[in-house]
Amino acid sequence: MVNLANRMVQELDVTIAYSTRKQTPKDFERYFDESIKLVRVKNFTRNINPIKDVKAIFEVKKIIKEEKPDFVHMHSSKAGAIGRVAISSKQATLFYTPHSYAFCKKDDSEIKRKCYKMIERILGKCKCMTIACSKGEYEEAKRLTKNCVYISNGIEIDEMKRYIAQESEPIRDRQNLKICTVGRIGHQKNPELFEKIAEKFPDIQFSWLGDGELRDCLKSPNITIKGWCDREKTMKQLYQNDIFILPSLWEGLPITLLEAMYFEKTCLVSDVMGNRDVIINGVNGFVCQTEEEYGNIIQKIKNGAIDDLPMRQKAKETVLANHNMNKVEKEYLKIYYKGDDCY
Repeated sequence: MVNLANRMVQELDVTIAYSTRKQTPKDFERYFDESIKLVRVKNFTRNINPIKDVKAIFEVKKIIKEEKPDFVHMHSSKAGAIGRVAISSKQATLFYTPHSYAFCKKDDSEIKRKCYKMIERILGKCKCMTIACSKGEYEEAKRLTKNCVYISNGIEIDEMKRYIAQESEPIRDRQNLKICTVGRIGHQKNPELFEKIAEKFPDIQFSWLGDGELRDCLKSPNITIKGWCDREKTMKQLYQNDIFILPSLWEGLPITLLEAMYFEKTCLVSDVMGNRDVIINGVNGFVCQTEEEYGNIIQKIKNGAIDDLPMRQKAKETVLANHNMNKVEKEYLKIYYKGDDCY
């Protein structure tokens, strides 16, 4: 959101209607260009809450009436639902990016997930263009609505270059590998599996860059929980690691994976939508299905049985070619400017 919004101010007037979570930085405003208008929606909640959701709908209606936008882009399943109910396509051209549909969440009951999918099918009939952030999400979107396109997530290459320039190049020692992941320690990111992998290698340093409600799952003495840090510190920590693991149970298209790929980290990811859309197994990283697969690959890297340098270089090339914000911005502006003609 930061990257996209900050780029758009060169072409558009940008207002962001937002809410915060526990892990939202207290000074999050400083990440946005000063010309961006930030409007807090007090009743936005992550989970379904009928009373607050109705209040949020009226808050959004008020914002639309005051701002009179030409188009509205809704990010996440919850914002997509609230926005499509609150805003008429006669008021603005509507766009929606799920960033992993809510019905993909493995920590919800089957009944709840079916309800989420039914809601998406109903709202998919609205005059709104779904912009999927990964190829896998695009395939899901096509089953729910006839109005959908694919524009990949991307990262700011100049920003990544700056982080590299500020840091000394990490020295890779196969006998002293450093392995990390980034994100909230919650069910989605599968800390239980991360713990099992770490237990296999007591002599390797594992780090979790982030925090969350399932931090007690990470008990191995070789795991360090770094907690929530500002972006610059997190990027520096990521850069100093050798291997990036993302054992998620579901994803949209994770930005941290793209950042790790650009930093030329060896990436081991779970076989889920988003991850497998960018990682080609054995080409620019590894797609793993079991605890044993993660362990075998790490052991082979440690023993020198796998030369992962070509893969790491290929990972960076993948990001430069397909996931840099210069390309992403042009694709977004192209579809924004189409207006109603995009439907």
